[in-house]
Amino acid sequence: MKIAVIGTGYVGLVSGTCFAETGNNVTCVDIDQAKVAKLRSGQITIYEPGLEKLFERNVKEGRLHFTTSLEEGIQGAQIIFLALPTPPGEDGSADLKYILGVAADLGKLLKPDEFKVIVDKSTVPVGTADKVRAAILKTFNELNPEPSTINGLEETFEVVSNPEFLREGAAVEDFLKPDRIIIGAESDKARSLMTQVYQPFVSDVNNLIFMDVRSAELTKYAANTFLATKISFMNEIALLCERLGANVDMIRLGIGSDPRIGKQFLNAGLGYGGSCLPKDVQALWKSSSEVEYDFKILKAVMEVNRLQKQFFIGKVEAFFSSNLKGKHFAIWGLAFKPNTDDIREAPALEVINHLLMRGATVAAYDPEAMGNVKSIYGEQIILASSPYDALTGADALIVCTEWNEFRTPDFERIGSLMRERVLFDGRNLYDALKMSEMCSHYESIGR
Repeated sequence: MKIAVIGTGYVGLVSGTCFAETGNNVTCVDIDQAKVAKLRSGQITIYEPGLEKLFERNVKEGRLHFTTSLEEGIQGAQIIFLALPTPPGEDGSADLKYILGVAADLGKLLKPDEFKVIVDKSTVPVGTADKVRAAILKTFNELNPEPSTINGLEETFEVVSNPEFLREGAAVEDFLKPDRIIIGAESDKARSLMTQVYQPFVSDVNNLIFMDVRSAELTKYAANTFLATKISFMNEIALLCERLGANVDMIRLGIGSDPRIGKQFLNAGLGYGGSCLPKDVQALWKSSSEVEYDFKILKAVMEVNRLQKQFFIGKVEAFFSSNLKGKHFAIWGLAFKPNTDDIREAPALEVINHLLMRGATVAAYDPEAMGNVKSIYGEQIILASSPYDALTGADALIVCTEWNEFRTPDFERIGSLMRERVLFDGRNLYDALKMSEMCSHYESIGR
């Protein structure tokens, strides 16, 4: 099958590469000429475990192509996936300008004699498919005012909702072996084409879930906001543990063994970040307010997540008697989560901003995200070549991301490099009892 993917960001590049892996002929379109040039030259533009190998193989086999021309990209394509950014606007709602801009451009290019399925792959508010359809028809109608031609186009394309559920750091595995694929479609023809493209990825037909378009659009937001709620709930429990003398790790094990609750997203820490949960919680709350529904839980989730970072920073302030000026801190972990270079809404950045504002200096290390961090801070912080290089002369170590290489470090070496063995563990990586014996001061969250 010939497939077009519009947008070569995180979702677009992973989706396009994985579709090519099952034998489809895929063309990815992006307006960023520099990015397309890199991709054409065989240089991958994001870090995602397992992606580079698939990317190289499918480019070599001639199944994966890149262009800046929308017309070239969609030529002959039966399915066009829109994998474009939906950043939060000033009011918290999802900004649809990129998606609707491409939709308007598609109205100039679609032909009445070629049936195409236009797929919203991006996370979009309920009703976006209707807006995409309207934008396509508006442009087409302006160029082709004859009613018979207009009616012909209306019957030769359909807008479908197919939200992604990819975890950064495990996106390739999630795409190739999905636990569910949600498709919101209205016609049998569109459902048939979507079944054809996704059949190679599902071993159980029940994993392919069809529904109406609006339900599919809302399913994505419901999933992400529920995960954000689980995280925030456990962070509230962690703060309560600190007051009551309980251990949040034990509570996590206790409630996670209940299959109705599940084990995932129960780790207490610095709060959620990344490109999805923060903006999706905001967007669903905004969508709710637009229909005059007061989504009280979402307001609490946003507030808890904001306060969680402040609570942790407060631990650092308290230890140093609110005098951070001249202090030097080592930061381990900059990405919002391990196995990605994504620093969007990363808690580490809020920690760094606070330290710098209070007159401290920072040396940081992350296995993948340092290039992205350098583009923000420049020479304001030191980017170390290894975790241990970041520790030299540090008054304290702050762990912000739970990369595996941070889990079992050489604590004797850590102590020899730092001024004091002071460790603030924002991800509860280490055994609290052992750390209290090995460090002059150790703090985690909820233990």
